Amino acid sequence: MDNFEEYEDPFLYDKENDSFQDDVNFLQKWATKVSGPIIDLACGTGRATIPLAQAGHSLIGVDIHNGMLTQAKRKTETTTLNIEWVEQDCTKLQLGVKSPFIYMVGNSFQHFLTNEAQDQLLQSVYNHLEKGGIFIFGTRFPSPDELLQPSTEEYWRSYKNENGKLVDVYTISNYNTIQQVQHYITIRRQRDACGKMMDEKKTNIKLRYVFPQEMDRLLKGNGFEIVGVYKDWNETPLTEDSQQIIYVCRKAYE
Repeated sequence: MDNFEEYEDPFLYDKENDSFQDDVNFLQKWATKVSGPIIDLACGTGRATIPLAQAGHSLIGVDIHNGMLTQAKRKTETTTLNIEWVEQDCTKLQLGVKSPFIYMVGNSFQHFLTNEAQDQLLQSVYNHLEKGGIFIFGTRFPSPDELLQPSTEEYWRSYKNENGKLVDVYTISNYNTIQQVQHYITIRRQRDACGKMMDEKKTNIKLRYVFPQEMDRLLKGNGFEIVGVYKDWNETPLTEDSQQIIYVCRKAYE
């Protein structure tokens, strides 16, 4: 099993994620401080890439998933936005440019499941940043509530799909304390107007969790200085009840 099941349907991904824009406002503030191409790693369908390009910035959107990039290209094919879509592995970047600002949002950092993959990612970022360049990313906070969720089916949310049918979403999670990896099963049940279940689809995903002190050493060991650490995209200081960790890092040395 690969780790892409959640992204097999780019249209569904957009339906479930497009409404989230808190990170875009935060990124826009940093984007105004730089000139030159901005790199969006694990860009997906362009949820954050496109708004920044609409604000006048030059973007390179990178993702390993062809289907997500195809959807991103489809969304921008009739525009004149300055975006280059690139299909590459973020741990083995070969973009031929250096950027003053690279970011990775949507908790994509958690897809790099091993220490080796994390190091490879951070070295790719480091090698593509200009001297003193900024790297911003977010990840879920490894709180007890987050990691020790019951391994039973739990209701998450409901929404209407493109056909107007109600979809109820449930999750099941199991945390491996040795690997620090959470295995999520997401169950989507489509119901008709009478409430009868018409269809059920299950997807799997694995997510790596990193603790704050561990992340501090990881970033510094890969050549980054931590400029800021927050619990959300509003720059609220990190607390023990946080749900996210947002990192603002600077390339520390050449």
